[in-house]
Amino acid sequence: MQNHYIQDNQALVDICQLLAQSSVLAVDTEFVRTRTLYPKLGLLQVCNGEQLALIDPISITDLSPFWQLLTEPSICKVLHACSEDLEVFLTAANCKPVNMIDSQIMMSFLGHGLSLGYAAMINHYTEISLDKSESRTDWTKRPLTERQLTYAQADVDYLYQVYPKVLNELTESGWLTAAQQETQAMIDKKFVPIDADNLYKQVKMSWKLNTKQLNLLKALATWRFEQAKKRNLPIGFVAKDHTLMALAKHNPQSLGAMMKLEGVEVLDVKHKGNVMLSVLNKANKISSDLYPDKIIRLDEYTGYKQTFKKVKNFIATVAEQSGLQSEVLASKKQINQFLTWHYKINGASDSVIDVDILQSWRHQLFGEQLQKLAANNFQ
Repeated sequence: MQNHYIQDNQALVDICQLLAQSSVLAVDTEFVRTRTLYPKLGLLQVCNGEQLALIDPISITDLSPFWQLLTEPSICKVLHACSEDLEVFLTAANCKPVNMIDSQIMMSFLGHGLSLGYAAMINHYTEISLDKSESRTDWTKRPLTERQLTYAQADVDYLYQVYPKVLNELTESGWLTAAQQETQAMIDKKFVPIDADNLYKQVKMSWKLNTKQLNLLKALATWRFEQAKKRNLPIGFVAKDHTLMALAKHNPQSLGAMMKLEGVEVLDVKHKGNVMLSVLNKANKISSDLYPDKIIRLDEYTGYKQTFKKVKNFIATVAEQSGLQSEVLASKKQINQFLTWHYKINGASDSVIDVDILQSWRHQLFGEQLQKLAANNFQ
């Protein structure tokens, strides 16, 4: 196999022309995300069994030939645990991959749980123990060391080697289509724009607030996210959750009042206090008719505990019948998503389109039966 370190635009064009003839590409990314909202891309890796390329996105000014590979429908792209890779593709080029499958998801349908690591998968098939010590190094610093380059090569070399084995096992098991659908669902979710106006619902303990307080929290959470995007900072670097909660709860009218509030981060007030006061002032002028609805805490909803147990037992029965693990069929978060829809609380619509366990392969396997149980109030 030929190894390439691609550092200029023409070399990228040339290698991508070779790779464009492939039926399968193993792909990976290396990035840094310690003090930024968006990942900083440090390296792209791709392998087709004959050519292995490490692509330097820092020295190359036009990565479009690589993005074109990701969107070529005739080439299957395989990645492992690709959630963060998808964020890289989204933020670096708004590139939504086509014909992609996640080998971690594939392994989950083969009984290995939801979070099997890359090294564990490779060891399972080859008994080779990969060195993962370079995973947290600074991939944006140049020059890259030989250890980093070797590490990066292994991430796609072995992935390409074991993929046919995973594919064969999954095909024989009958769950290939489900794994493809599960990967596509993850891709689709990653590329849905974030609704800044609903971020307040994700703030810890927001269910404790009344509608007026939620209106203030909504304004603060929206402002925080816009600031994070503008400055490329983690949202917690703009302002902490407990600061926003304290401000929304007490609605202070001055910096001095802010400083006296329990839970407020002093640095948040020192650096953004005046701006947050302005946000609160504007939010206070909004008509009460436009306040958000009170957030209902799902685990305190009447009958929740009994219903959750019934759904969990139902899922366990389906898991035993299908040979899949219960966590693959439905996580606790997905069961709660379903119950929020069932109870029609916290803005849930009548549509099932946003209910994971009533979609695609899950719907075919148990979705209709689960809906019938729900219609009968799980009797």
